Amino acid sequence: MAGANQPSGLEIVGIGEAMVLFQPPLGRLLVDAPSVEVHVAGAELNLCTAAARLGVRAGFCSRVGADPLGARVLAVARAAGVDTSLVTVDPGHPTGLFLKDIQPDGQRRVHYYRRGSAAAHLDASDAARLLAVRPRLVAVSGITLALGAAPRAAVEAVLRAARDQGVRVALDPNLRPALGDVDQQAAHLRPLLPYVDVLLLGTDEAGPVLGVRDPDDAVEVFAAATAAGVGETVLKAGPDGCHHAGPTGDPVHLPSAATTVVDPVGAGDAFAGGYLAGRLRGASPAGAATLGSALAAGVVAAAGDTAGLPDRAAAAELLRQALTD
Repeated sequence: MAGANQPSGLEIVGIGEAMVLFQPPLGRLLVDAPSVEVHVAGAELNLCTAAARLGVRAGFCSRVGADPLGARVLAVARAAGVDTSLVTVDPGHPTGLFLKDIQPDGQRRVHYYRRGSAAAHLDASDAARLLAVRPRLVAVSGITLALGAAPRAAVEAVLRAARDQGVRVALDPNLRPALGDVDQQAAHLRPLLPYVDVLLLGTDEAGPVLGVRDPDDAVEVFAAATAAGVGETVLKAGPDGCHHAGPTGDPVHLPSAATTVVDPVGAGDAFAGGYLAGRLRGASPAGAATLGSALAAGVVAAAGDTAGLPDRAAAAELLRQALTD
């Protein structure tokens, strides 16, 4: 995936929704916590933050409200080194937010307040604005497809036009029951697979998206993805690590690098950001997967979606190692 830089200088652009997250400190619940922590999160922005930490020029395309939460999203993205010139401030709609509780048994309970948000009004004009800067790769998520007809049209427009403009596409299905029927979400994704250069999906998504009988059978998953027109596949298996393409294209298992798990949310985004950054810089699938796994291990060891990412010096060393694998 290595190649010449495009005119904008951006290597990765994610299109989707970023929201502000409110959660109590570990060990407390929203019902009685005297204070909460405030974070900014969103699958595509998390991915771009991970890529930017590795020194990749990353940008975010979205809409935020003309409100304090929107200002916070922009400030956090910029502080992370993510370009926000493709983010529109919408005075007519608010920035989305969500609440998260970590239950005593370790389960996460999430409450979304995103209906009617600024990002839920993404449309084909946002796709045109993104494609006009010609990044090397666009990262999209099934979450954005599930936000409504207009955001779905934006993502579809990007995927259908990207290849003709020399822009590669990475897709993470990110199927979310909280956004409606999972099978319907998968149905919106399937016609887009022929336009996908890199598919990063979880074992729990392989059945609905690819129709495989055994989602834990990486050989079957890779074959189904190739038959659907996907260029390159990575199968994320959570605590069991991942499967990436080997030298012959067959799946190779990589165990998880995680040793401590505090909060698993955001691990998949960190993995995707690391994997795509590695591939853009010339790493093999094995090197890129090792890089993504290292970033994911750091994220799950800390509360918040990106707090566990390595500092820039450590990230640069991880990227250097990935390029030698």
